[in-house]
Amino acid sequence: MTGVMTLYRSTIGKKAIMALTGFVLVGFVVFHMYGNLKMYYGAEEFNAYAAGLREIGHPIFPYEQLLWIARIILIGAVVLHIWSAYQLTMHSRASTMSSRVSGMARYGQKKTLQASYASLTMRYGGVILLLFILFHLAHLTFGWVGYGPGQFAHPEGTEFSTYQNVVVGFQNPLVSIFYIAAMLALGAHLYHGIWSMFQTLGWNNRNWTQALRGLAILVAVVVVVGNISFPLAVMAGIVA
Repeated sequence: MTGVMTLYRSTIGKKAIMALTGFVLVGFVVFHMYGNLKMYYGAEEFNAYAAGLREIGHPIFPYEQLLWIARIILIGAVVLHIWSAYQLTMHSRASTMSSRVSGMARYGQKKTLQASYASLTMRYGGVILLLFILFHLAHLTFGWVGYGPGQFAHPEGTEFSTYQNVVVGFQNPLVSIFYIAAMLALGAHLYHGIWSMFQTLGWNNRNWTQALRGLAILVAVVVVVGNISFPLAVMAGIVA
């Protein structure tokens, strides 16, 4: 236990936690986007998918039990990811201040200029995504915001109106614009996060660099295009 805590307190340990939790979150984002594509098959198919998520493992497991286990794992991954990112940021700032004091500021500035746009906006993108997650839950999960009186249909037993909620929710232009902007931030975050994960795992061999960077770009683009298509399809009347 002491060894685990010692590893976690180190920079390498925090980066490993970032990579592990990032892997879990990337998997969720890809699965979530793929599942939502069922919206294009119509209300019946999409609502059945929403209901099916709650029935995973049933009747071996109680109704919604595995879904709640998945939710707890995701919440834990998000908390650890944010906390590790915060601690690494504080460590980076402390190192930067130390470099300036020792006369190495020029080197630090050069490295900053060479950093990618996604890397420079990683922290701010993370804040935007955290705010988006909270809004997304309040909007499409609980129906607390973005709907008029009686517009959000809450589940009744095993009956779901998820399709209707998505369509009505994205008919609000401000909601759709915010959603699209958040997805662009997600794309930058995914690309940099996946690429950093490969480096943390030691997969930075020169022979693999282009392929791994291409994979990071591919995952980010597929997720962003897939997610952005939902509000665009509703606003264009393709999904109604």
